[in-house]
Amino acid sequence: MSEALIDEMAAGCIVTRSRLISRVVTGIYDTALRPFGMNSPQFILLVIIAKFGPMTRSALGRFHKQDRSTLSRNLQIMLDNGWIAESTEGKGRSRPIALTSAGLAALEDLEPAWRASQARSAKLLGAAAVREMFAVGDDLLDRSGLG
Repeated sequence: MSEALIDEMAAGCIVTRSRLISRVVTGIYDTALRPFGMNSPQFILLVIIAKFGPMTRSALGRFHKQDRSTLSRNLQIMLDNGWIAESTEGKGRSRPIALTSAGLAALEDLEPAWRASQARSAKLLGAAAVREMFAVGDDLLDRSGLG
């Protein structure tokens, strides 16, 4: 393998840069959410359920682009904390999962930490990068049919 190819891969790889940005921003939110017993993936799932109402595990997995085992692990923690409840109607992944009053209270309680994470991330990334990130994200959602 040529040194030029290695240099190109190291300096210009889209997945490497996107994962770096994701890990840095996720770390900011995880640090802020930790005192609430929550991490970023659980927070995101809680917000999705709060916004769109009861959803099945399958729908959550498709929307959040999360594999089945990771989704199940996060949902179990959320169920154990009482933030969500799973309907007894239906079977397995077809049972709707809904936000509970404890889940809504958790979102309200962590609002200051979330706002601080938003501000810290925005400052770190810069306003132009944040705008572009949202534009790219919106475009991906529209093209995927999930938006």
